[in-house]
Amino acid sequence: MTSPAFARVHARLASAMDAGIFPAAVAEIGTADGPIWREAFGRLTFDADSRATTLDTLFDLASLTKPLATTMLALDLNARRLVDFAQPIATEFADWRGEDRAMVTVRDLLEHCAGLPARLLDRPPSTRREFEFEIGQIPLDYHPRTKSVYSDLGFILLGFLLEDRAGQSLDDAFRAIVDRLRSSHQDTGAVIGYGVAAADRSRTAPTRPLPDDPRRPRLLTGDVHDNYAMALGGVAGHAGLFGNAAGVGVFARACLNALQGNRAIGSPFLPDEMARATCKSDVPNSSRALGWDTMLPTSSCGTRMSPLAFGHVGHTGVSLWIDPARDRYFTLLTNRVCGDATSEAMQQIRREFHNLAADI
Repeated sequence: MTSPAFARVHARLASAMDAGIFPAAVAEIGTADGPIWREAFGRLTFDADSRATTLDTLFDLASLTKPLATTMLALDLNARRLVDFAQPIATEFADWRGEDRAMVTVRDLLEHCAGLPARLLDRPPSTRREFEFEIGQIPLDYHPRTKSVYSDLGFILLGFLLEDRAGQSLDDAFRAIVDRLRSSHQDTGAVIGYGVAAADRSRTAPTRPLPDDPRRPRLLTGDVHDNYAMALGGVAGHAGLFGNAAGVGVFARACLNALQGNRAIGSPFLPDEMARATCKSDVPNSSRALGWDTMLPTSSCGTRMSPLAFGHVGHTGVSLWIDPARDRYFTLLTNRVCGDATSEAMQQIRREFHNLAADI
C-alpha cells in the first residue's frame, strides 16, 4: 500500500478500530474490472485472544440483503414477467385491506413509500402467516407515496411475494443468481448467501443481540442479528445475508458492468434493469430508488461521490456504495454491533471512509 490515499484510508479505519467502533473490518475498493484494494483490520471480537480478521472473514450483511438479494430477485422476476411492479399489494395478501392501502404497489414497497412504519410495535411474530397479518393490520404512518420512510416491514412482505412468484425459497432463488455471478467473475474467494455453514462459523465476525432479543447475553456467530429475520428462520427479504468483501464486490462489479452496457451476465444484471433499479424515485424529498439509496451529501457515502452514486448500509456496520460515473465501488464490512458503538458513530466513519477513498 504505497499510495498516500490508501494510507489515509488505512489510518482512518485503524483509528476507528482502536476507538472501539468495531473490532473487525474488511474494506474493498474496486472497478468494473476487479478490486484495486482489499485490507482486513483487527480481530473478530474485542478480546485480545480473538481470531484475527482476514479477507475471508464473513460478516452479517443485515440490510444489504434489501438491494443485493430482494431487489435483484424482484428485477429478475419482473424481467421474466412473474412480478409486476405496478401490482397492488392487496391482490397478493388477504390481510392488506383498507381504503388507504388499496393502491399500494410492489414498487411502493421497493421505494419505501408504502406508508408503513419501520418496525412493528411489539415483539416479532413467530411465523410467516403472523407476519403477514401484523403487517397488513398495522396502521399506516402516512399516505402512500407522499414521502419515503425506511421500512423493514415492506421488504419482509416483498420477500414473501417473491418466494410465492418464484415458487422457491429466497435462499434457493438467490443462490441461483450467485452461481451465475461466480461463473462470470471467476472469484473463487467470493462468499455471499443466506446463513453460514457450520464449517464457516469460526471465521464469521460475531454480533451482540439487541437489548430485547432473548438470545442475550451470548454473542451470535453465524446466526442472523436481526430478530425478525431470526423469527423467519434466518431467510427474509430485509435481512439474512452473510458474506465476505469479495462476495459483495462481485455484486458491485456486476452492477458496474451492467451500467456500462455489458449484457454478458444476463438478468437481473442488464443495462436497462440496473438503470431502472438505480433511478431516483419521484416521491417528494425521497433519495430512494428500487431497493437502493441514492447520493445525498448528508448520507453515508460522504460528499465526494457523483450524483449517479447509489448504495446501502446495514445496521450491523456494513455498507456498499457504487459510483458508475467514476467506475468505482466501495465496500466496508464491520461488526459494529459486537460492542456498544452507536449507529451515529458508524455513520461518521462511513462518511470519512468514502471521502478519503474518493482520492483512490
